[in-house]
Amino acid sequence: MELERLLLRVKNPAWYSGGELNSVVKDKETVKTRFAFCFPDLYDVAMSHLGIKILYDILNQRDDIWCERVFAPAPDMEALMREKNVPLFGLESRDAIRNFDFIAFTLQYELSYTNVLNMLDLAGLPVLATERSDDMPVVIAGGPCTVNPEPMADFIDLFNIGEGEETLLQLVDLWQECKGNKREFLERADKLESCYVPALHDRSVKVRRRIIKDLDKAPYPEKLIVPNTKVIHDRISMEIMRGCIRGCRFCQAGMIYRPFRQKSPEVMMKNIEKLCKSTGYDEISLTSLSSSDYDRLPEFADMLLDYCTPRKINLALPSLRIDNFSDELLKKLRAVRSSGLTFAPEAGTQRLRDVINKNITEEDIFESCRIAFNGGNSAVKLYFMIGLPTETDEDILGIADLAQRIVDYYYQLKTKKNGKGVSVTISLSTFVPKPFTPFQWEPQIGLDEIHRRQQLLKNAITSRKIKLNYHEGKTSVLEGVFSRGDRALGKLIYSAWKKGCILDAWDEHFRYDLWCDAMEESGVKVENYAGRRYSYEEELPWDVVDCGVSKAFLIRESKLAYENKTSPNCKEQCLGCGVKKICGGDVCDPNCI
Repeated sequence: MELERLLLRVKNPAWYSGGELNSVVKDKETVKTRFAFCFPDLYDVAMSHLGIKILYDILNQRDDIWCERVFAPAPDMEALMREKNVPLFGLESRDAIRNFDFIAFTLQYELSYTNVLNMLDLAGLPVLATERSDDMPVVIAGGPCTVNPEPMADFIDLFNIGEGEETLLQLVDLWQECKGNKREFLERADKLESCYVPALHDRSVKVRRRIIKDLDKAPYPEKLIVPNTKVIHDRISMEIMRGCIRGCRFCQAGMIYRPFRQKSPEVMMKNIEKLCKSTGYDEISLTSLSSSDYDRLPEFADMLLDYCTPRKINLALPSLRIDNFSDELLKKLRAVRSSGLTFAPEAGTQRLRDVINKNITEEDIFESCRIAFNGGNSAVKLYFMIGLPTETDEDILGIADLAQRIVDYYYQLKTKKNGKGVSVTISLSTFVPKPFTPFQWEPQIGLDEIHRRQQLLKNAITSRKIKLNYHEGKTSVLEGVFSRGDRALGKLIYSAWKKGCILDAWDEHFRYDLWCDAMEESGVKVENYAGRRYSYEEELPWDVVDCGVSKAFLIRESKLAYENKTSPNCKEQCLGCGVKKICGGDVCDPNCI
């Protein structure tokens, strides 16, 4: 009853009430293992994430496991929970998660780190792993950020690195074999190929990232939880492939999710039909790193149109590549989709696009715009980055110049209809060097330089047809600190959390002044992490992890960047990145080791 009274006093009670369509409720007396799947952010972000939906379904398919969802409360709810001594609870049972067997966090972005500490504290548990007793839950973490587990090592008992469809069940089975003996479980889990127990692991032994080999055989939900309130991505998400054939040198996802693996249209259509029936959604989003690289996309699009059009189901296809966007694809999209198109040139000049191995030309960009404009689109969104290695002011001014020439090109084509004018939106982010990329050794530009380059671009845009969006550079600097950080950053995270830093990914909650105070208190300097250039020879904090791509390959690509030379994509030529030793993939050369 205490919780019901609290829900009457918060802005979004549906975030904490549970009971959504397709959520799973079990008899807690009959299950052997209780699993709290925690997304360290607010409900509307967490419920938009596909990974948690897949793993929630996999765990709950087992009769002996009950997996419940746990999300970070908003400040209004947190304040009431602390005032009334209501511990953090699972949405399905409303039981306190401190009594569960596992508390598992997915780490999708670095700015969620303090939320992990806050959720552990709200659960009534010590945030430091060394202070948690053997009768407390095992705290595990997975997700892309765990390819560098060191910044969060002080707080996590076990990191599960890689794709979790198989390993989570393996961990639960091991827990049941150990009969809840936490010490024995951690000792045995640390010997598993993809698991890293910071308190026990010998760093000379590599932890190998787990990869699912056959996506057609990988479990996929037949039901998705349908929120009772609006969330950011309130639709069916259908994963069409994992990995990417492109070798963009800044892109961590394109490296760590190798090899390139595709799902068959037949399997996906079965998934989609079941999900549409079980959820009632009228929109489907096809998710991947580069959707238009899917080999059977035209065939799959036809199958989708046959199914979606008579049912008035909308189709979204994000992550389109400029160099393989076609009239045929646009026609298929426009049959069920009328929103603007998004492309990612990333850099404003051809020289810098070659440095980052984007492998698109100016001709590709304008051909895609021609197709879009002639097809009736008048709104185009373009993604760019500043702070890329070797970038000059000329490259930044090239962004404004390219956008203006796209505007001019629209009117040259004489495609203006119904009085609509062209709209070009530039979405600008700041380059952050990431582990397991060819740019992992690069320094990040400082905050003052971020602001200078943002202002330079802003001043160069003179047309009202062009809109510029960019984020405050302070969050990018902090992300740069953590992306390549070591275990010493645990003190910084702890200090910042104690000072009140939570929900740092949200502009209205982010407090850079408190982070600066925490840096001074913990002795952490930005220039020692984000601003540092690593050498090829030195050991890196994340070297304990083997993500598949070899360091030799990354060094080779790094050197090519400084020669302004590109490398072909994986379909054109196997470059011997090293991932073959883990899993073949759809385009890996079988003779490549």
